[in-house]
Amino acid sequence: MAKKNTENKILATNKKAFHNYHILEQFETGIVLSGYEVKSARLHNLNLVDSVVRFSNNEAFAENVYIAPYTQISTHVSDYDSKRARKLLMHKQEIIKLHSKSREKGLTVVPLELYVSKYGKIKMLIGLAKGKTTYDKKEVLKKKDIARELQREGF
Repeated sequence: MAKKNTENKILATNKKAFHNYHILEQFETGIVLSGYEVKSARLHNLNLVDSVVRFSNNEAFAENVYIAPYTQISTHVSDYDSKRARKLLMHKQEIIKLHSKSREKGLTVVPLELYVSKYGKIKMLIGLAKGKTTYDKKEVLKKKDIARELQREGF
């Protein structure tokens, strides 16, 4: 009997979200994908940059998540939309909480990671985020540069 992988395999990370936002809270959600989208995602043919989570009718949707068409796809699936809104699977209380928080000024919900869980399911990590100012972004870059210089010198 084969052992299951005990770690999550990261398929994509939204590095731009970590640069542009302070992440206040993180939530793990399921995501509804078609069979070809799952195959394409497992091949790392996806991108989370400029994606956002929207709410409507007590449901959450990930918009602008780019999943490239699967290369082995048959010809009968010609109307494939690679940036369609994909439903997120969450508890109703979590959806209501995030929706009410996202209505506050300066807060938004963004996808952070897409990964395969240890049980083989594709999951999305989303975060409640507050926008950074340009000063905050420059400060983080400055700290990274100082840390890199210290590491080069052997400290």
